[in-house]
Amino acid sequence: MEIQEVIDRLEIEQHLTNYAKAVDSEDWDLWRSLYTEDARIDYSAVGGPTGNRVEISAWLEASMKLLPMKQHFITNIDYTITGDTAEVRAMFYNPMILPGNTEKSDCGGWYRHKLVRTSEGWRTNDFQEEDVWFSAAMKKGADADRAAREEKSDHHG
Repeated sequence: MEIQEVIDRLEIEQHLTNYAKAVDSEDWDLWRSLYTEDARIDYSAVGGPTGNRVEISAWLEASMKLLPMKQHFITNIDYTITGDTAEVRAMFYNPMILPGNTEKSDCGGWYRHKLVRTSEGWRTNDFQEEDVWFSAAMKKGADADRAAREEKSDHHG
């Protein structure tokens, strides 16, 4: 591996770390800075929109406010670097608490980035989230407690 490839890989890893940091800390200025001005961003796999960085950051900001807890882990990064472009497929794991729940839900899949080297560093020009699995916690609270009591009385009554 050439020294430039090592440098590129480290810079791209930092780029992915900044993505997770931006989403989890709701730093939308940082999030927008990770994309080129003409980037195409696709969250349709999770029922979200496909659009540009301004449209998608507004959607993410509204969506992420609804989650009382979220944390992104990005790993198993597969790189194809060719000069000033790179294609990256990185595995993600995202534990979260969904609105109205107290128990953790989880999802995982792949982030696909097409990156370009700019004067400011690597920037994503095309992004797609590919969800592979989702495990949602059951809603907790009075309705869930009532349903459990009713089910217990049906079996023991």
